[in-house]
Amino acid sequence: MKSSEIRELTITELMERLESEESMMVRMKMNHAVSPLDNPNKIIETRKDIARLKTEVTARQIKEQSEK
Repeated sequence: MKSSEIRELTITELMERLESEESMMVRMKMNHAVSPLDNPNKIIETRKDIARLKTEVTARQIKEQSEK
């Protein structure tokens, strides 16, 4: 997921996407512990997507507080 795509989402969509990505990350880690994934780089990509989402949420919260 690109940063430009993330910026287009609303705050509720960001939170929903963040929850789904985090749950997918847990499932992938559990599956990888039991049997190796075909592409273990997906774990790294998911972790980076989670970081991008959290960064955007934090930036919007800071922007919202500065406007008050």
